[in-house]
Amino acid sequence: MPGVTDKVVVVTGAGGGLGRAYARFLAANGALVVVNDLGGARDGSGAGTSMADTVVEEIRTAGGRAVANYSSVATGEGAAEIIKTALDEFGAVHGIVSNAGILRDTAFHKMTDENWDAVQQVHLNGGYHVIRAAWPHFREQSYGRVVVATSTSGLYGNFGQANYGAAKAGLIGLINTLAIEGAKYNITANAIAPLAATRMTADIAPQELLDKLDPDLVAPAVGYLVSEQNHDTGSVFVVGGGLVQRVAQFQNDGVTFAAPPTLDEISGRWAEISDMANAKLGTNPV
Repeated sequence: MPGVTDKVVVVTGAGGGLGRAYARFLAANGALVVVNDLGGARDGSGAGTSMADTVVEEIRTAGGRAVANYSSVATGEGAAEIIKTALDEFGAVHGIVSNAGILRDTAFHKMTDENWDAVQQVHLNGGYHVIRAAWPHFREQSYGRVVVATSTSGLYGNFGQANYGAAKAGLIGLINTLAIEGAKYNITANAIAPLAATRMTADIAPQELLDKLDPDLVAPAVGYLVSEQNHDTGSVFVVGGGLVQRVAQFQNDGVTFAAPPTLDEISGRWAEISDMANAKLGTNPV
């Protein structure tokens, strides 16, 4: 089966943690990998080349094919350079794993504009910029695979992560639309919410849980989603600790009012409006 053999896949934030696991897994399965990493700290400060270079060396030592790129995903110019690296080195781009991210956690009442904007810029805007740079190539070749890294913080919320959760939820909105627009061009777009022990989660989860969350347990699902075999699109998967599960939005039948209800009327029907006992998979009514 073709899988990802000879497919050119860009993995952002691939210098460590989950991104490194994705890059190594893809390369081990025959992909040509662009290992992108700015080389900064967890909060996005600083830069360097050693993280990306180390992963590329690991891949090449194992017999795989990879090239490093150190551009920032946070600007259109940086994203263009990432895709240019793929084209210059391998002649094409077939898949994007938008994994780059930073953390600037704080309770909402202490949130600063700077910390809000920085997280949006890397996670949400970064996903947009890199995918947008690859999108014309996907359309032209009638093939593309997009995987974005969302989070359970975006799906369910988490204390101190309003900026992060909002960005991660925004990426789900992005892939929902990309799945629709890419359908006739054989472009799929999906999201994973990974659960893994990395420098991003080192002080967030208890050690006994982290010990069960090897990043290598997430990589195969990402590999499948960027493979030729995958035709699923517009879906979200929670992946970690050996678990791979799809999550989705559901809707009930609701209550229809013939005229604008009074406050008392809508209050009186609210239990029915909010009851999800017989909910079904949600769809866009437009």
